[in-house]
Amino acid sequence: MEFNTITIEQKDQAGVITLNRPEKMNTFSGQLARDLNDGLRLLDQNNRVRVIIVKGAGRAFSAGIDIAEFSGKTTTEYQEWISLMDEMHFTIASLAKPVIAMAHGFAVANGAGLVFAADFAIVAEGTKIGTTAINVGLLCTGPIIPISYGLGKKKILELLLSGDMIDAIEAERLGLVNKVVPLDDLEAETMAFAQKLIRKSPLAIKIGKQFYYQMMAMPFTQRFTYSSEVFARLCTSEDAKEGVAAFIENRQPVWRGM
Repeated sequence: MEFNTITIEQKDQAGVITLNRPEKMNTFSGQLARDLNDGLRLLDQNNRVRVIIVKGAGRAFSAGIDIAEFSGKTTTEYQEWISLMDEMHFTIASLAKPVIAMAHGFAVANGAGLVFAADFAIVAEGTKIGTTAINVGLLCTGPIIPISYGLGKKKILELLLSGDMIDAIEAERLGLVNKVVPLDDLEAETMAFAQKLIRKSPLAIKIGKQFYYQMMAMPFTQRFTYSSEVFARLCTSEDAKEGVAAFIENRQPVWRGM
């Protein structure tokens, strides 16, 4: 599969997608949105890949949606267009493998949405993050959805309606990113985090991610019913038997993903 707006490479057991429109600060065109979703699905199907990393070429992770595509659409066409831009949220949630956003420079509007959509985010010091569409009379409705589960009303509305950008340290304080590191260490720190996940049971990682996204849509009591089902299923897995045996025998487990 060939891509026009992203590149894909493999580093050890990590698949790396690079948003590759540096001259446009990696803004989302329709083509980039399609390429990103296709690239994510392609790596999810690759048995040699255990973790997926998304980063941006040039001086920014992503500065949002390409404004050149904005004008001249009907209401129906606008709805289809923005649904394409939001599709990454559904794609990432549906993948068996964890996705790490490796962000630097600017993660703005849909770029912030990609950071929020990712399962994890490692961010360079000085990175500016913002849901800024309000500044041009629009709203970052899609990007705000994944963070609405973890932030209070007042902070959500401040991000949605003020258009102010926050820095990486504030994003970490709010729980929007996992770790803030010096720019020179960004790749090494992201790969180290990826390796931490790679060392775990691939089956437990897959089921754990699936559990989170499905559980979030359930009522409180139903979550515990689902939890017991998931835990019981894992208890009978080969990886769980190997993990317990390795712990008792004081050795590293050899995962089979079964």
